[in-house]
Amino acid sequence: MTENGGRAARQHVYSGSPYEGEVGFCRAIRGCNIISVAGTAPIEPDGGTASPGDAYMQTRRCLEIIQEAIEGLGGKLEQVVRTRMMITDAGIWKDVGRAHSEFFASIRPAATMVVVKELIRDDWLVEIEADAVVES
Repeated sequence: MTENGGRAARQHVYSGSPYEGEVGFCRAIRGCNIISVAGTAPIEPDGGTASPGDAYMQTRRCLEIIQEAIEGLGGKLEQVVRTRMMITDAGIWKDVGRAHSEFFASIRPAATMVVVKELIRDDWLVEIEADAVVES
């Protein structure tokens, strides 16, 4: 937990991604009643890419990491109000959408899916961000 210029304390969660230290960010941050989860790629605990070539399984891995981060800050997946999915090929949208639906079918956050030219690693097919509103 860190203080922010005399304002309310902020809480951080780190996932162990090698990029957190290199780029200078945390997986998720809670300030007051908002949890924001940074762009989350399909990274395994050892730093490798989860399920290369499988958009469905990569999406599931991203969402598992997001869920862990939100819960690590005292939130619940049910409190997610927005997701943003970046995919590298429009042809995989149904696989990504199916995995997203398995986590959010009853929650129905506002969601955006966009096709991007590429992600940092060639074997990443998807990266996801999320925001949640939690009790103060």
